[in-house]
Amino acid sequence: MRFIDLPTFGGPEVMQLQEMDKPAPGADEVLIRVAAAGVNRPDIVQRQGHYPAPPGASPVLGLEVAGEVVEVGEKVVRWQVGDKVCALTNGGGYAEFAVAPEGQCLPVPAGLSLVEAAALPETFFTVWTNVFDRAGLKPGEVILIHGGSSGIGTTAIQLAHHLGARVFTTAGTEDKCAACVALGAEKAVNYRDEDFVSVVREMTDDHGADVILDMVGGSYINSNIRVAANDGRIVNIAYLAGAKVEVNMMPVMLKRLTLTGSTLRVRSPEVKAGIAKSLEQKVWPLIEAGKVRPQLAAEFPLHQAVEAHKLLESGTITGKIVLTL
Repeated sequence: MRFIDLPTFGGPEVMQLQEMDKPAPGADEVLIRVAAAGVNRPDIVQRQGHYPAPPGASPVLGLEVAGEVVEVGEKVVRWQVGDKVCALTNGGGYAEFAVAPEGQCLPVPAGLSLVEAAALPETFFTVWTNVFDRAGLKPGEVILIHGGSSGIGTTAIQLAHHLGARVFTTAGTEDKCAACVALGAEKAVNYRDEDFVSVVREMTDDHGADVILDMVGGSYINSNIRVAANDGRIVNIAYLAGAKVEVNMMPVMLKRLTLTGSTLRVRSPEVKAGIAKSLEQKVWPLIEAGKVRPQLAAEFPLHQAVEAHKLLESGTITGKIVLTL
């Protein structure tokens, strides 16, 4: 099979189209003929040498795919050859064939193409486990989502809006802000021109944000503490602007804040299967009803993975990039 090789760490140009034997599924895994694979920020960090694959996982880039099941392991119960699925992989998505644990596969939602479905797993698993499981966002609460135009951001805006929260977000251009509002944000703050702390506090009558989803870090960490409501929950899933800052813990104590975060890739198959079950029960109906959709920014054929990474790193897009086969 063809796959994108990473012979060394570095910039996008280190990736190469090569050939290797297709993988064999384990007892509780399925082998998928990949129709499309999502491109995500963790792929870039892995390519740069800062996010190694967990023990036993494929070193090939790619954490989400959609396609057709072509082989199943002996312990697989739900899936059969010929089923169309999208899957959260543990690696190996940038290839013509990829394996995924049975519990990390989901049916392609009715009305979505395989290319669209490939943009679902990584962001939807991440948003669900962090915003709804860890932060416990409830209907009527206020959520502030940083990086609203990203794949994570566009997913979080839609889910939070349709599940009854008041949604605020940040983005870097007026076009991106407009796109966030169109997806359900009450207000999208252009962080280049406005202070999101002041805006959110003013628009919530000084209540602040009950939940904050942050992938920026850096100076945002202290700003998040300032804008958080009493009993607020701040969830960090990345630190694009840096992970180390000096924090005054007094407002954390006085507001009874929860500072938390997580990474998805190293969590157990059982945990990921539980997230998949929640998504199928609570989110897939929203997708099939047309209320929530993956936001596709661009498609590239597999052999143009270098161009796909360059575009994602440019920071100019709204939504997700997928590689097609």
